[in-house]
Amino acid sequence: MPFRVFMIAALAILLSVLTPDSAKAADMLARTQGEFAAAVRQARAGDTITLADGEWRDFQILFTGQGQRNKPITLTAQTPGGVILTGQSNLRMAGEFLLVSNLVFRDGWSPTGEVVSFRRTRAHRANNSRVTGVVIDGFSKQRRDESDNWVAIYGRHNRFDHNHLVGKTNAGTTLVVVRDAEQGLENRHLIDHNYFGHRPNLGSNGGETIRIGTSHDSESDSFTVVTSNWFERCDGEVEIISNKSGANVYRGNVFFESRGALVLRHGDGNLVEDNVFIGNGVENTGGIRVINRRNTVRNNYLENLRGTNFGSALTIMYGVPNSPLNRYVRVDQAIIENNTIIDVAQVFFGAGMDDERSAAPVNSRFADNLIVNRDGRDPFRLLGDMGGVAFSGNIQSPSAISTLPGFEGRHVPVARGQGRLLIPEGADGVGARRDLQFVARSAVGVDWYPKEARSVALDSGQIHVVEPGEDTLTAAVLAARPGDRLQLGAGQFVVNQVLPVTRALTVQGPETGEARITFSRPTLFEITRAGSLKLSRLRVSGSAAPDEAGNAVVRAREGAAGYRLEIENSRFDEMKVNRAFSVFAAGPRTLAEIIRLENVTAEGLTGSVIAAAADTQDLGTYNAEQVEIAGSAFLDIAGPVIDLYRGGTDESTFGPRLTLTDSTFERVGAGGAESGAIRMHGVQRAELTGNRFSASGPVRFHRQVGEPLLIWRNNAGAELVANVVPVETAP
Repeated sequence: MPFRVFMIAALAILLSVLTPDSAKAADMLARTQGEFAAAVRQARAGDTITLADGEWRDFQILFTGQGQRNKPITLTAQTPGGVILTGQSNLRMAGEFLLVSNLVFRDGWSPTGEVVSFRRTRAHRANNSRVTGVVIDGFSKQRRDESDNWVAIYGRHNRFDHNHLVGKTNAGTTLVVVRDAEQGLENRHLIDHNYFGHRPNLGSNGGETIRIGTSHDSESDSFTVVTSNWFERCDGEVEIISNKSGANVYRGNVFFESRGALVLRHGDGNLVEDNVFIGNGVENTGGIRVINRRNTVRNNYLENLRGTNFGSALTIMYGVPNSPLNRYVRVDQAIIENNTIIDVAQVFFGAGMDDERSAAPVNSRFADNLIVNRDGRDPFRLLGDMGGVAFSGNIQSPSAISTLPGFEGRHVPVARGQGRLLIPEGADGVGARRDLQFVARSAVGVDWYPKEARSVALDSGQIHVVEPGEDTLTAAVLAARPGDRLQLGAGQFVVNQVLPVTRALTVQGPETGEARITFSRPTLFEITRAGSLKLSRLRVSGSAAPDEAGNAVVRAREGAAGYRLEIENSRFDEMKVNRAFSVFAAGPRTLAEIIRLENVTAEGLTGSVIAAAADTQDLGTYNAEQVEIAGSAFLDIAGPVIDLYRGGTDESTFGPRLTLTDSTFERVGAGGAESGAIRMHGVQRAELTGNRFSASGPVRFHRQVGEPLLIWRNNAGAELVANVVPVETAP
């Protein structure tokens, strides 16, 4: 070889060793946002950008680059969970072969419509990229009706795995796969081993945990796989997963005490297999709802689910003839086989049948399924014609008492197996595989962040003694820590400012004597975001309140969601200073998880005891999920004692629900254009038992949507005005 050629070759080898593309991957530590931006500009395939541990406030991360298949560009934390993104922060990523890990989003919200987004712009998306070990905890916008998606997956061949998402309280999907023709509709994403923790009830449509696609593009295939995830207490709405595209796979997931169902809402050719649904008797826990064409549901295990109607353990819907994309396509060529269903409230065939949804299922098969209800009750509900479904080889235990064909009735004992599922004795070939296992809770999400909720329960903190006086209660409330109890002494308490309830707080009076509270502002307690309130052994007087319409002892401020209000052994009186003076008033766009009153007396009010009718836009929203009243007395109250409103025709929610027992109503709700001692508009379940009414307005129940249930037992002296038939009536 000539010397010149030799030197050129040697120099080429040396340069190849020293060039960045071939050099050892760089690890760049960023301590500021500016250092991070500089590192992104320098990063090459195989490099790692590490964020220094600490709080990064108001950090909108833009992570772009061109990695390679075995040499991704990585963004990570100095230590797992050591980087806390707070304030108005988010993450956008775009490019090829990017990897993000070990970050925490907490104590804030995204200033945009997404917290984690697999795109920078419509034209610049992430492909072949991965997000793993990321925590999003309570990173919700302050208004319940302001929508965003916590995770939006764009592009193709992306993976979202071993992440922890919990506590979304505002509208919008927790995780959404966004599809359009511009990026390609065949996404082929993988969503696996994530922990989807508690999502409180949203009280309206738009509270899904996962949605893949939209009705607009639902006739195309996504090929997304959702596998080995935990959905624990995902209660946002009736659809935990809303499938709106084709050829997706839902395999090996666990749905634990989650109120709602996996819903094949739109799209054809999807597969639902090897999933485990455990309700533990929690109300409205559901399973799988089948709609559309060529969908397969097999080898799933469903136990102790209490859901009914659209949230049943297994639901086959009626469709709309020649359905538009946004309605319900007839069930066609469905295969439902080898599923085990144990101790459930309902299996519903023909759900939704009405004048519009008049297309019965066709060309479908329901075979080799095992249905066991150990209490002997038949869970089947049947509407319409199931002639288009071939039933064969199914076993119902202890006996086949439904009218469906293709069921053998026999006693099938079940026992808890090593995998904690109930295993039948005998019935070989029927039901789910006997060796079906489910992913462990410890194997999903991350192992360095607790799966328990950060919220603090009522009565879980310290007790602080508060002496009577002017503004002594004010100082105690402002100083209280989450879960604390304020123990009031006997005497007079004067409050001159609105008391903010920003955390779980209990205010209780003495066991002997009386703690009497007066207040000089329009509101005494104001529940805000993250607040809950318990009042016990108190007397609250409105005699010192200002002469303003719409006063309230307790008010829920806009943004309050998922809170509790409990009142016991207390008295409220002298609330006639002006119109509509109420004990409790819900503000617009608020939602109480529960309002509970026990042994409460309210006398002399110009408003209501519970005024939960602030959202009247008829969009399916409401202000209280559950109201429970027991052993209470209501006297001389101008408005309805209970005013619950839910308008609109949306079918995505379970509430409101009301239970009223052993209470008295005297001279209540007799005035106004539409008098009423109790007013229930759009309430989904109401049970009134053993109540007594005297010189009061009627009890009004107005059906708005769904199949509401009104149970009316042993209520004396009341006129019932309802457009549904009570389940039971008695004098």
